Amino acid sequence: MTYCVGILVRQGLVMIADTRTNAGLDNIATFRKLNVFERPDDRIVTIATAGNLAISQSVISLLTEGLENQETGEADTIWNQTSMFRCAQLVGRAIREVWRLDGQMMEQKNLGFDVTMLLGGQIKGGRLRLFMIYAAGNFIEATADTPYLQIGEHKYGKPILDRAVNFEYDLQDALKLGLISMDSTMRSNLGVGMPIDLAVIERDAIHAQLNHRIEAGEPYFHDLRERWSAALRKAHQDIPRPPYDVTGR
Repeated sequence: MTYCVGILVRQGLVMIADTRTNAGLDNIATFRKLNVFERPDDRIVTIATAGNLAISQSVISLLTEGLENQETGEADTIWNQTSMFRCAQLVGRAIREVWRLDGQMMEQKNLGFDVTMLLGGQIKGGRLRLFMIYAAGNFIEATADTPYLQIGEHKYGKPILDRAVNFEYDLQDALKLGLISMDSTMRSNLGVGMPIDLAVIERDAIHAQLNHRIEAGEPYFHDLRERWSAALRKAHQDIPRPPYDVTGR
């Protein structure tokens, strides 16, 4: 299980992903699910992955090693695409290529072809964009009306984003809200856990202002968790009790 979220605001983009891939009493594994491809003054591309780890790692390898372009004979990679839209198309092609190679075998073994990805970033001369790419290789894009996308175990963190996220937020507030969403997911599902990887990209900067891993016990995240819990308890206590007779008398 995993949880990844991308939040696109006017000022920039926040990408956050947990690192847990297995959860059990004696089987906990950690893998990086937020991949950052950066070439200064040229491109900053981030990819967060959810689903089968072997599939997602194969896709990332194809994106870096290249898929043959049948028109030019050259290799298409994440480094030579000319726009974020073409990057999204390339990710879709890579997913379909992994399906071509492994999908039938996985079906024979009763293994679902489970993978979704968030692709966000900016290539010089183009717009800062955020996409969600499905197992079929098709994708959708975040907009000012719906400025966030989630993959993995998204239901626990979604209500917070639905109520609060706004395209006009600044990057610091978007990051804070994303971390609250991550904390709420971790509280409700042990399959999502620390460490947490995050990247923050300012619009038109063409590099990551922040590429950071939050380890267990980091003071700010611990304080955020405690303050959010206290704020929820206070909000509950401050709301008047329902005016209904529940005593049955």
